[in-house]
Amino acid sequence: MFAYKIDSEVSLALPRPKIDAEPLFQIIEESRKELQVWLPWVPIMKSVVDEEKFLTSVLKNFGSEHSLNTVILYKGTPAGMISFNKFNITNQCADIGYWLGTKHVGNGIIHRAVAGICTLGFADYDIHKIEIHAAVENARSNQVAKKAGFHFDGSLRANELLANGFHDENVWSLLKEEWKKH
Repeated sequence: MFAYKIDSEVSLALPRPKIDAEPLFQIIEESRKELQVWLPWVPIMKSVVDEEKFLTSVLKNFGSEHSLNTVILYKGTPAGMISFNKFNITNQCADIGYWLGTKHVGNGIIHRAVAGICTLGFADYDIHKIEIHAAVENARSNQVAKKAGFHFDGSLRANELLANGFHDENVWSLLKEEWKKH
């Protein structure tokens, strides 16, 4: 397993589709009610096979340097995922997406995962700016960005399509020089 250890409890690992699909799908099933509010892909994730196909596709995107999707491991067990959804090579920036199983919420896991992926982005990928986009009403995701030291850039009107329609979206950013000071 190719993993980046953040601390004694949290690591980020490249997905292993045949191994990770089942536990990740189980977490999605257990957390479906909470996740589907904010993540439009949840309703189409209907089986372990769907998850395995997704994990295989993100490894291809990683190989072609389009994105980096990692499994969040908490005490060695999959707890969710965090990713650079896409790299903008021209502007040296990337945006982060993340989700965590409901039973793992409240342990500071996402905060540590965001800190870890920012370190990877700024130190290993030489990214200049990392963004987090979150629906205005998604209090938890907005709190993650704030707690991680991201700057609130503003809101984009009707910029995020969720299950119940378009929502305004907050944009948060962290610059490499701010990360170095943090």
